[in-house]
Amino acid sequence: MKIAFVGKGGSGKTTLSALLCRHLAAAGRPVLAVDADINQHLGAALGLEDEVAPVPLGEHLGELKDYLRGDNPRIPSADVMVKTTPPGRGSRLVALAEDNPVWSRFGLDVGGVRLLATGAFSEADLGVACFHSKTGAVELLLNHLVDGLGEYVVVDMTAGADAFASGLFTRFDRTFLVCEPTRKGVSVYRQYREYSADFGVTVSVLGNKVADADDVAFLRDAVGDDLLAWFSQSAPVRAMEQGRPFGLDDLEQANRSALGAVQAAVDGTVRDCGRFVAQMHAIHLRNAHAWANDATGVDLAAQVDPDFRYPTAVAEAAIPSARAVSRPLSAMTA
Repeated sequence: MKIAFVGKGGSGKTTLSALLCRHLAAAGRPVLAVDADINQHLGAALGLEDEVAPVPLGEHLGELKDYLRGDNPRIPSADVMVKTTPPGRGSRLVALAEDNPVWSRFGLDVGGVRLLATGAFSEADLGVACFHSKTGAVELLLNHLVDGLGEYVVVDMTAGADAFASGLFTRFDRTFLVCEPTRKGVSVYRQYREYSADFGVTVSVLGNKVADADDVAFLRDAVGDDLLAWFSQSAPVRAMEQGRPFGLDDLEQANRSALGAVQAAVDGTVRDCGRFVAQMHAIHLRNAHAWANDATGVDLAAQVDPDFRYPTAVAEAAIPSARAVSRPLSAMTA
């Protein structure tokens, strides 16, 4: 299942993303964590040392494109591949449970969780680039990613409604909106609900920094049945954020139960592969007409393969790539 954590800046979505990843990994589940926030803190929340970081996807987009396009005849070069380019017959798909050049090139193992990151702004980006130049790598990867039963992809997204500046918000089976019991927190929830209403996005609210029953009542009144679970202020989590030792056994029982409720909601989600592919194609065509055709000088509508289908066993097991791995990603040119 592909899972997004969204919410107001400072709401705690990075912390809850990391806690869910730790919870799933402790149960022996394959977990891919992706830091797609402009503030790159997911690695630290998972326990990664400050001086260690994954190779940033956003700075090596050409390599990623060249690998994923494979032998797809609709994509003759990486130069005409954009963030919304969908896979087709001949494209390389990547699976969580396999060894492939994407994971070895960009992934780091942190406590049993495979971590990828878009990377932060570089000096060359300042004043000339927006962060969507980084998150485009995540959108492209998710379009080519095959995750099976009992496998989890957890993406820590950008804050607020910024995710709606691209099609990335549609790439998930389940979206968790982290909401503090405040009017500002609720306003972000309402905005996200409004913007995603026509796209079939499954949104659940996770209350965070909840102090008492009044906070729970406030959230219930504001978001109704969308409130799935809530997390209280946690001394062990504060210790983790300060760099002190942390383990899931340190977490309060109520907060551990809330993590269990989140996992149960994910496991109970019914994946709609047809919608996923249809939206992928529609968003690509929309971007092609809006800017990408002009940017590349070609009609990118031709990249849509109407006969492409994800492997039928996607809900049953980890799926091998659509094309055999033959060359290391680092050997490919951008």
